[in-house]
Amino acid sequence: MSGVLIVSGTDTDIGKTVVAAGLAAALGAHYWKPIQAGTADGTDSGRAAALGVPRDHVLREGYRLTLPASPHLAFREEGLEADLARLALPEPRPLIVEGAGGLMVPIRRDPPWMMIDQFARWQAPVLLVTRTALGTINHSLLSVEALRARAIPVAGLLFVGEAHAENESVIPALAGVPHVGRLPLLDPLDARTLAGAIAAHVDLPHLRAAMDSAA
Repeated sequence: MSGVLIVSGTDTDIGKTVVAAGLAAALGAHYWKPIQAGTADGTDSGRAAALGVPRDHVLREGYRLTLPASPHLAFREEGLEADLARLALPEPRPLIVEGAGGLMVPIRRDPPWMMIDQFARWQAPVLLVTRTALGTINHSLLSVEALRARAIPVAGLLFVGEAHAENESVIPALAGVPHVGRLPLLDPLDARTLAGAIAAHVDLPHLRAAMDSAA
């Protein structure tokens, strides 16, 4: 899907929102979180706006669910069923889409429908956000294999955390996926520091090209 980039991760709370917001701001793109599960501490859309995405570029979620849980459970607890038609990609381009949780998080239990199934339906490239720390090799390689098994294009790997030369080298080499940068942990984390880090550490031309070349 031309003009669209999906941001997913190897785990929850890995930094997808920070990455997605930083990319949307840097690329002049719209930001969309199709499913927000958990609202007590605010929403990822609200955080994206606080991190530099213009408010008129932050699109309303397809679903906003109260419970901070896997989407399938949050839907069930609120007495709702996921209508996949509401998860169709919105029209504005360019568009950064932030997935909920990791690739295999279920949107629906019966019949099964996971985030990765939704990504396959969209057929837009996925940027996989992964940690630099111990355990990342296994998680990252499994995630890339799952994407490839469903013919989902992988735009690249973006690492988050302290530098780890071996992990940052071996994962892209074994996966055959581009290394598009490493975002350090930012303190303070705000729109200014995020914009600077994205500009300094992320291969934005590669990601623009991946979005533009998508079928």
